[in-house]
Amino acid sequence: MARIKGAIMTRKRRNKVLKMAKGYYGSKAKLFKTAKQAVMKSGQYAYIGRKLKKRDFRRLWITRISAAAKLNGMNYSTLINGLKKADISLNRKMLSEIAIADPAGFTALCEKAKAAL
Repeated sequence: MARIKGAIMTRKRRNKVLKMAKGYYGSKAKLFKTAKQAVMKSGQYAYIGRKLKKRDFRRLWITRISAAAKLNGMNYSTLINGLKKADISLNRKMLSEIAIADPAGFTALCEKAKAAL
């Protein structure tokens, strides 16, 4: 029986990595060993970046809500506490959008939060 050689699969695997490394600087785009390391590292950065993006956006929303709350004579924590006690469940993304797009509506929310405290 003839032995099976792995050249085809090896070439396929290497080409896949080199294709992912396309556009990288210097030998990282040309040589398999360095390309493999660069692709693995960039994958780690991408994974971490997806988590950091969520964190950064939440920080931005909270900053916006805090600034709008200060205009209405409250701070962020008392606003959120008042909204919870008033049984108004809006997430931070929506609250920040309301604060930007509809200041009058945000003022009404602040008044309800004040009344609930």
